[in-house]
Amino acid sequence: MFLSLVLLGLCICFIILHLTPRRPKNFPPGPPVLPILGNILHLNLKNPLEDFEKLRKSYGNVYSLFLGPRPSVVINGVKAMKEAMVIKAAEFAGRPQNTISQDVNKGNGFIFSDYGPSWKEHRRFSLMTMRNFGLGKKSMEERIHGEIQYIIKTLDNNIGKTLTPQIMFHNVASNIMCQVVFGTRYEYDDEFITTIVQSAIEITKAANGPWTTLYSSFPWIRKLPLPFNKSFKAVKRCSDLVLQSLNEHKKTRVPGEPRDFLDCYLDELDKKAEDSTFSEEKLIFTAIDLMIAGTDTTSNTLLTAFLYLINHPHIQERCQQEIDRVLEGKDQVCFDDRHQMPYMQAVIHEVQRIANTVPLSVFHCTTKDTELAGYSIPKGTRIIQNLTTVLKEEGQWKYPHEFNPGNFLNDQGEFVKPDAFMPFSAGPRVCLGEGLARMELFLIMVTLLRKFKFIWPEDAGEPDYTPVFGITMTPKPYPMKVQHRL
Repeated sequence: MFLSLVLLGLCICFIILHLTPRRPKNFPPGPPVLPILGNILHLNLKNPLEDFEKLRKSYGNVYSLFLGPRPSVVINGVKAMKEAMVIKAAEFAGRPQNTISQDVNKGNGFIFSDYGPSWKEHRRFSLMTMRNFGLGKKSMEERIHGEIQYIIKTLDNNIGKTLTPQIMFHNVASNIMCQVVFGTRYEYDDEFITTIVQSAIEITKAANGPWTTLYSSFPWIRKLPLPFNKSFKAVKRCSDLVLQSLNEHKKTRVPGEPRDFLDCYLDELDKKAEDSTFSEEKLIFTAIDLMIAGTDTTSNTLLTAFLYLINHPHIQERCQQEIDRVLEGKDQVCFDDRHQMPYMQAVIHEVQRIANTVPLSVFHCTTKDTELAGYSIPKGTRIIQNLTTVLKEEGQWKYPHEFNPGNFLNDQGEFVKPDAFMPFSAGPRVCLGEGLARMELFLIMVTLLRKFKFIWPEDAGEPDYTPVFGITMTPKPYPMKVQHRL
């Protein structure tokens, strides 16, 4: 009996040791690892940012975690981030495989696809096409100004009333992307845009959420009816709508005379080379990626901007004084006016910093065996960029923990952009829509601040600045009142 118990105990110890993940030689340090679970219990999966910060203080700016049996390396701070994402960019530009993102889009698109010929070809094509359709030029400005008129109409109809701006800003950002991708703008109650907006919200909220982490860590739970299945349903809804639009484009397009992104891609398919990676399936997921990337990030940044401007009226007023001075006698703002508005530029960049819209970026992985901060990182290791530590790093910012446009102004009041400003990450995987987002934020904010005064309702209580965690950080719904400026 005693011998049997000893043997049983030895077997249990052997199984535990066998199932306990081990850090490779010279791997970044981290907390003790549990069998099977790894370090899952060290994190609040609903919002792990505070836990990441505690681990950084214990183990340094480059440390490791096991989310299940797989190792991950968490990168913190400007120095480590630049080494990985800029200096050794290609070595850290992969995407983790066998994840929910990979399964949802089947390896297509450009956000979650792996670093390779297809990704490079589609990213290059997408950048070129967006530039050709006026990114940074008058035609893009005209599209944005056209959509701004619908915001103005909504606000005009709510003068003196209390409204919540969430849906309004989501619809505006989504409609601007709809014009680029599909060549059409939609009424805000149209089923197409409401489905796209709601699906984008569901997809981005799920992508870094707790169930998604468990999905990636424990493959055996994937067939269970758990909440991560919402992502598959949301992407299916989006792909059905894109396919519907694609079929309509095929009937009405004139080859060589593209109206939008879909037409450009169809032209590319017409002249498809033997080694091309282009296909209709990839087109559908690339269009979805553009819609997701261009909707949630911009709308959440706008929501953050007005939440802070409403509750910092002195900053709002100073913006309006600069806008009035620069735009005196002009019908509308243009993107080039930003060069004469250093304070407005500082406010917009400070909003992006404080919004921290994509706090953990999109997970990367190493494409080869490499090194970081003196540690050895094997090929295929998941890389988590903690951009929060960069955007609030002590020594990089004058006021790292408060909303203050002075973070982007020098002693002469001129606009400056510190090296630590990287809300869209850096390197080859830097956000594709960063240029469009900058233009949208400037034109929308300046136009609205020129025409309206935004006020926190007296009966609304104290503002809650704590965002809802996800792959994008979303401000909690809040109220505001609007007045016409005299």
